[in-house]
This record gives sequence, C-alpha cells and structure tokens, in this order.
Amino acid sequence: MAQSLDPATREVLLARVRFYRDLGLTEYYRRPVDPALAAQFAAESEASESSVQNQTGVLPPTPRAPSFPLLSAERVGNHEPQPASAPHAYPLEDQPIPPRKPFPAAPEISAAVPAAGRAAALQLIRDEIGDCTRCPLHKGRNKLVFGDGSPTARLMFVGEGPGADEDAQGLPFVGKAGQLLNNMIAAMGLRREEVYIANVVKCRPPGNRVPEQEEGATCTPFLFRQIDVIRPQVLVALGATAATWLLGARQPLAGLRGRVHAFRGAQLIVTYHPAYLLRDPRQKKEAWADLQIAMRELGLKPPAKA
Repeated sequence: MAQSLDPATREVLLARVRFYRDLGLTEYYRRPVDPALAAQFAAESEASESSVQNQTGVLPPTPRAPSFPLLSAERVGNHEPQPASAPHAYPLEDQPIPPRKPFPAAPEISAAVPAAGRAAALQLIRDEIGDCTRCPLHKGRNKLVFGDGSPTARLMFVGEGPGADEDAQGLPFVGKAGQLLNNMIAAMGLRREEVYIANVVKCRPPGNRVPEQEEGATCTPFLFRQIDVIRPQVLVALGATAATWLLGARQPLAGLRGRVHAFRGAQLIVTYHPAYLLRDPRQKKEAWADLQIAMRELGLKPPAKA
C-alpha cells in the first residue's frame, strides 16, 4: 500500500512509523478508535501532506497526541507537546531522542517466603492494597484485579491491565484474551491452576488504554512483591507494556523476544500479548516459539497429541 503513495506522503508516514518504533510502541491492540479523533487525525494528515507539496523544505510534524488514540502526552514520558509553530514537533530517526523520564527503581528483592506461607504472604499484600485510591484508575474501577493462580507456581505471566471482563469479575485474563492464554498454557502441558497470572496495574484503565507513568509506578511495587513471594522460575511478560515495566526501559518488542532475561531471580521471557494475537493470528507461531523457550527453562515438553 505504501508503495502506491507519492514520495512526499510516503516519507511522512515512514517518519511517523520510525518515531513510534523509537518509543518502543510496536503493538497496537485493545485500542478503541474514537471516530471524531480518527477524523481529526485524517484532517491533520492532509494538512501535513499539503505542507510537503508546498515545498516549504520542512517535514510536517506528526499529529499531536490528542489527535491519535494510541498516544497521549503523558504516555510518551519527556516528549512534551510542542508548539504548533515548531519546525519539528517530534524527533526523527536521524536525530537524538531526548532523555525520557526514568522508570522508578524496583524495590529490593524480599526475603524468601517458605512455600507453605506464600498464600498468606500474598493475602497480606492484598490486604495492604485494600480499597486502593492511590492513583486515578480507582475512579472508574468496578473490581480490583490482584492476581490468580498457584502461590507456589514455577511459571508466572504478567500482562498489561484488566479489561472489561476482568474488571467485572475481579480476575485477570478471563475474557477472549484470557481464553487464548488458557490455550497457550495448556499447549505447554500445564493447567491455569498451576501458574500465576497478574498485571502491571490492578485497575482497568479507561477504554483499555495503556497505563500511564503514574499508574504503573503506583502499582508495580505491589507486583514486584507478588513476584518475590511466588519466586517463579520463569516469568513471561505478555506484550510491550509488561516488558517495559518489568525491565524498566522502553524497547521494541522485537529486540526483547527470543532470549532469556534475568529478573529478580527468575528467567524472564518476552512474548506477544494474547489480545494482539487475536488481532494478528499470524504471530501465534512466533509466540509459540517464545513459550518453547520458557518450557525449555522449566524442563517441560508439550503434551502428546491425542
């Protein structure tokens, strides 16, 4: 499709793609599109194309955050909105990326909890969270989603945040993406009850958007404590958001997949979020390759086909 565009318009689109890639935004899932914002985005795109055609010599800026449902000013860290008159509102691939707000330092690894006491230790964390009002996400919450599964699990999955079904039931991954995750777990030769599942944030972000900096920074210390209590042998980050908050830096998903990362005493594997796989089933083969790395670390073999 891009090959059919005129050279000026194609360069504008490629510049935007490079910018989003540099931010580590490689997955576009669970993002409802607002028709009004989409129309505004199209209008600004036409204005940008006209600027190129007028041969001003300046590449038109990418549309500002409110005009594109995927991004917001807060989500891009130190990339503050620029004045409309700025010749380059966003950096391009050949320009240095400004420093971004650092992710909060992860708390130190807690002392090991004996297996017999892990359920009680997780309950203490849940009790401490309580009816949480620490960040704005609580305002639209129906039920807080703490986690689900075995306190002594060898394998733990971390996703992005609760969706509508999870918010209604108070359990992680119970919607369509959860059904796919259950199938992925079964393909590994395990049952959902044998693993542990949690999210970066424990309350549903409005419209299933990506958690913002304040929200993730508020919730992840509790997630790290859950990980320290369970002490999984293998931890699987589902999607770019989970990988970003666990590893403490934005990186393209492609650069994180296919290898093992050390994280809080566990072997961390990065793969696609099940919601993304529902939108692009072609990537299921790649996700299965990632899960096979996790299985190798756990010494698992897939169940024999009937």
